Parts: sequence; C-alpha cells; structure tokens
Amino acid sequence: MASQHLRLLASSSFVALLAGMTPSFAQTSDNGPVALPTVSVGGTVQQNYKVDTPTILKLTEPLRDTPQSIDAIPKQLLDDQGVTTLRDALRNVAGVSLAAGEAGAQGDNLTLRGFTARNDIYLDGMRDFGSYYRDPFNYDGIQVLKGPSSILFGRGSTGGVIEQDSKQAGLTPFANASVSLDTASMRRATLDVNQPLGFMGSGAAFRINLMGNDNMVAGRDTGDWARFGIAPTLAFGLGTDTRLNLSYLHQTEYDVPDYGLPWVYSGGAGSHSIATVANVRGANYYGFTSGNYLRTNVDIATAKFEHDFNEYVTFSDRLRYGHYARQATITEPQIDAANGGTQLVTPGTPLSTLNVTRNQIVTRSLETFTSNQSDATIKFLTGDIGHTVVAGVELTRETSNPTRYTTVNSTPASSLTPLNNPNPGQPYNATTFLGSRTQDTSWGEAVYGLDTIKLGKQWEFIAGARFDRFASEYRQVSYNQAGATTGVIAGHPVDMLPSYRAAIVYKPLENGSIYFDYGTSFNPSAEALSISVATASLAPDKNRTFELGTKWDLFHEQLQIRSAVYRTNKYNVREVDPNNSSFNILAGDARVDGFEFEVTGHITEAWQVYSGYSYIYSVIDKTPVTGLGSDIGNHLANVPAHTFNLWTSYILPWYNVQVGGGMNYVAARYAQSTPRLVCSPAATTCTATTAGATAFIGKLPGYAVFNAMVKYPVNEKLDVQVNINNLFDKFYYDTIHPSHVIPGAGRTAMFTANYKF
Repeated sequence: MASQHLRLLASSSFVALLAGMTPSFAQTSDNGPVALPTVSVGGTVQQNYKVDTPTILKLTEPLRDTPQSIDAIPKQLLDDQGVTTLRDALRNVAGVSLAAGEAGAQGDNLTLRGFTARNDIYLDGMRDFGSYYRDPFNYDGIQVLKGPSSILFGRGSTGGVIEQDSKQAGLTPFANASVSLDTASMRRATLDVNQPLGFMGSGAAFRINLMGNDNMVAGRDTGDWARFGIAPTLAFGLGTDTRLNLSYLHQTEYDVPDYGLPWVYSGGAGSHSIATVANVRGANYYGFTSGNYLRTNVDIATAKFEHDFNEYVTFSDRLRYGHYARQATITEPQIDAANGGTQLVTPGTPLSTLNVTRNQIVTRSLETFTSNQSDATIKFLTGDIGHTVVAGVELTRETSNPTRYTTVNSTPASSLTPLNNPNPGQPYNATTFLGSRTQDTSWGEAVYGLDTIKLGKQWEFIAGARFDRFASEYRQVSYNQAGATTGVIAGHPVDMLPSYRAAIVYKPLENGSIYFDYGTSFNPSAEALSISVATASLAPDKNRTFELGTKWDLFHEQLQIRSAVYRTNKYNVREVDPNNSSFNILAGDARVDGFEFEVTGHITEAWQVYSGYSYIYSVIDKTPVTGLGSDIGNHLANVPAHTFNLWTSYILPWYNVQVGGGMNYVAARYAQSTPRLVCSPAATTCTATTAGATAFIGKLPGYAVFNAMVKYPVNEKLDVQVNINNLFDKFYYDTIHPSHVIPGAGRTAMFTANYKF
C-alpha cells in the first residue's frame, strides 16, 4: 500500500511545491493518504486553498486531469470564513444559487447550473437523503461535481452533485477546540479529538467531533436556530492493506423557522407583469413565536471496508443506514386573498390597508435510507495503453412516510396580521386535522463500469456506462375535516434506464489539460420519493451535457486556473396537460448554456485566493401550453445569469497576522418559470380567459455582499479570529421561493477562539 501511494505522489505534479514549502500528510475521504501542500510564513503553517485530489472513489485521476468541472472547498477556507452551515459554504461556488424551504420539505435547497439539486447531496460518496440543515462541524471539505453524474450516482444530478467529506480518524493524536460568539446572539462551540488506539493494534484510531450551536439572524425580528451534533469514527488497519472504518453522525435541530416576506402581485392589464416583494420593514416576522417550530433528528451510520489485493487491484464495500425524522409547524406569509381569491393587489393600494394570511404548514415525516455499494478498482496494461477500471454494484432501499395536516383558524385574528405591523406574539389557536398520509418505498439496483485509458503522457480517454432500475411503491390517503377518506392514490412505477459518459483529455504540458466531456442523467417521477396522480405514470426526464474545458496549474503548481463552457439539455420535461389539468405530460424542453472561470490557490507564499465566476443562460424551449399562461422563452427558476465569488487572504509580515476578505455577487433571478398568477384586469378571476389578462412572475433584484476577516496567532496553541459578514450592512433578498422570500442577514461580527491542546 505504501509503495502504491509513493508512486501516486511521484507521478502527480502537485509534489512540485513552492520554495519554502514542505509536504504534510492527511487523509481524504476515499483515497487514503495524499499530500496536501502547506505554506510556512513567519513560523505559522497555512493550508492551501487549492485541492489536488478528488475525494469520490470512482474518480481516479488528479482534479487537473479529471474531465469535469469540480469545485473543491477545503476545510481551511471554511475555517477562515467562519462558515457554520452548508449553505454558506456553497456561496463559494459560482453557479450555485440558494432557495428557501418549501411547503412539504425544509432543509438545504439549492440550484446548481440551472437545475434543482435538493436531492443531489452526498456524504462520503453515498446519498445524504433527508430534509435538514447541514452543519459543517464534521467536514474535511466539500467538492461540487458539476454536470450530469448519473454514471457515478444514479438518478438525479442534472446540474451536478454536492459531496460532503467527513473527518476521518488518523494515526496522529491531537485535540482542537473552538468557541464562537457573534453580535446576533450566536453561541457556538466545537471539539475535535483524534487518538490512536495502540492497544487495539498499530493501525487503530478513534476520532470524535462535537458541536453545539444557537443563533439568530441579524436584521430579523424572530427566528432561532439551535442544533447539536456528534460524529465519532473508529478506524482499523490504517496504513495496511486491509482497512475498516466505522462512522456515525447525529445532528438534532430545534428551530423557530422564518419564511420571510410575501410577494405582492400588483399591475394593470397587459401581457406580463413582474411581481415584487412587499416593500415593508425587512425585519418583519409573520409567524408565531410561540407556535412555529422545525425539529429534525438525523442519524447516519456507515461501515466502510477496503482491501488492496496488490498494487493493481483494490476492493471497497460501503454499507449505510440513515434515519431522518422531521416535525414542523411553519407559517408562510401570503398577501390576503381579498379580491376573489386572487391575491392580486390593485396598483396604488396603500400597504397599510393590506393584511397577510398566515398559511400554516404542518407536517411530520420519517425518511430512511439503506444502501450497499461494492466497488473494485483494477489497473492493467494492454500493450502500451494503461487502463484504470472502476466497476461496481449498488443496492438501495429508501422510504418516505410524510403525514400532512390541514389547519382551520379559529378566528380571523389568528389567520391575519397587518402587512406593515405583524404581531408574532399573537396566540397560535388554529385547529389542525389530518390531511393526508403517504407511504412510499423505493428500491434501486444498479451496475456500472468506468474505464480511464491512458495513451502516452498526453492523451486520456474515459468511457463508462451504468444501468439503473428504480422502482417505487406508494400509497397516499387524503382525509377531510371529519376524518373521512376523500381520496386514495396508489401505484408501483418502475424505471429502467442507462446512463453514459465519454470524455477525452489532452495534456499539451505536464501542468495543464484540455478536455471534452459528454454525460447523461435522468430524473424519475419518484426521484424525491414524492409522487402525485399527475406524475405517477410518467417516464423520467432525460438530460445530456456537453462540456469543453481546460485546467492549468501555475506558479510552481500552487495556483489552479480552470475554465469551461457547457450546454445542458433537459428533454421530456413534465408539463401540465392542456387538455386535462389533473395530469402531466412529457412535453417540455429546457436548455442551459454556461461559462465558468475559477482561480484557486497561492499567488505568493503569503497570499492566496479562492474565486469563481459563472454565466448561465437558461430558457424554456418547448411547452404544450400556449397563450398567456405559457412559459415558453422564460428563464428557469432561481437561476441568476451571473454569479461571482471572491475570497482572498494574506499573512502580514508583522506578528503573523492574517487578513482576508471577499464578496459574493448574485444577479437578478426569477422565483418560477411558469406564471404564478394569470388574472383578468378586473381581478375577479385568475385565469387567462379574459382578453388583456396579465401573467405575473416574481423576480428578485441582484445583490453584492462583502465580508472581512482578521486572525491573530497568540501562540502555538491559541489563535483568535474576527469575521465581519455583510460588512456594509446591505439589505438583500437571499433565498427565494414562489410563495415567499427570505432576506439575508445584516452586518454580523463573529469572534472565535481556537485552541490546540
């Protein structure tokens, strides 16, 4: 095993380190020990923002030679920025835009390269299925693989996937503690302890990470996020040919959720009108402080076994069980539907006369995930041509059992609150009754193979295929207020589809590559384990992407520049049947054209940068709906044309003080691609039957937010850090949904002390 890693290090160009740099060793999630460059400046050690190795087992080449756009967010960047959520970490990735929680699901929700990626979040190479807000306390880093990746992961991944890399046990003992406080009442503490277990053998080690967090959001009247996490890991056989890793993650959260501000649909007769967010005090909270809550409990247990038969053949098997429980009572604000139930506001109506309907979302759910993945990596030669074949089998069982409730407000006062001056302290006295029970069980079986072919030192070819069988058995029963059954939906759809990938890589020089990549993916109706009578019988959406890109390592291979252009086509998009609105048909097409540019790593020994820019043009190419309610030519939901992120840090020559700062820019975006309301000029109906009717689409303005950091090493064991987020206290709309918008946090100063025992 050691000789294999030495050959890997010797053949990879990232061992060419800057003058004054020394290699250190750390473990990635999948590929064992690899070299991570560090920089020594004035006696301090600073880890690099540039990552050289993919952490997905199925990707066998360095990132520079992997023909796919991959954004690698290292732990050092997360620490420097004081990141406390996955959502904030992903602000470092151009082409990602955040979305708000939905009626039936909360937790991390985002759009990647134009398409939703809610169900494309992975933990150590396996699906992290569940609606919860993820905390990075147990992260070694994050990697965002862009473009269709069904060849690697199965269903989904139209725009890409989010890979979370867990901290793993190692053979070097250490203990690190961190305490943070901020001006928005945040209290946070983490502990990371690693200890070799010599009494259990020379390759045994134990590591545990703990986290406690409680915070509010600057600029919001109400809303509280309280969570706790624990993540132990036990490893055997480290540094040997046979390794076993046992890990467990528990995270519990009890929040007072915030669904932000309502949209206002206001406009006269005409073809289209842009809905805007209510122009009210940005801190307004329309929920109930004593009645709204979101509680999640996440438990994920994973066993990973690896064996190196020799330097050419490695076998890996992973077994995971995930248990995700969720309870929520949440208020979604909507302008009171006073005009014929349309929520349409007559132009010029004083905001002081408007009320907000407190739409209550009450749900309980339990999701489970059981999966086993077996992979073999085989290296061999056919003449002078080198092959690295990764092949595997995946078996998965997933369940989702949500129970949804319907609320009837006891009095008008409990359902309405003034738009300008909401009263969150009002007693919550709605009557709740059972609305529906759903039981959904899905099974997935897949087999795949991927061959990386090397022809000399300059050419690399990749070809692979995967076949998935995805079946769901579901039953949904609906009830009325009296408890009587009002409807039953049941079915057992089965989808069987192949996925393909092909790529070519040309290396004109050792430190650079040019590539062309083609990949496919698919989205079944039951992708999120949520089926309706409208979609149950439909075949999957199908997607394909072409990407042309280049990657270069400069400045003694410590700075990487990456650029790519791509096109993604989605075919057979599910659309409402114009002849029967109760059903969907496969009749729509969507297209995304994009360009990306990224720079990461060291410019000098003391100065490093992490930056990226993305341009996305998204459009609906085809739809069966004609006339005013059609979405033909509209942009996709939550897809800004431009996103830009910059973070740079510098170690000053005085006292080793590190200063840093940057910005995030998100251009204007739409809340939905299909008109949210289609209303007659008289505002008495919301259909497109009247000549001169108006279609309303919500649109948010773009924004730029600036951040700063100062870190001072007091001594070898203690450093203190100050992060100021939203430095200029910019008011902006952060996360978006067709029914509500959540403002971003105001200026916040966070103070952190890190101690090494």
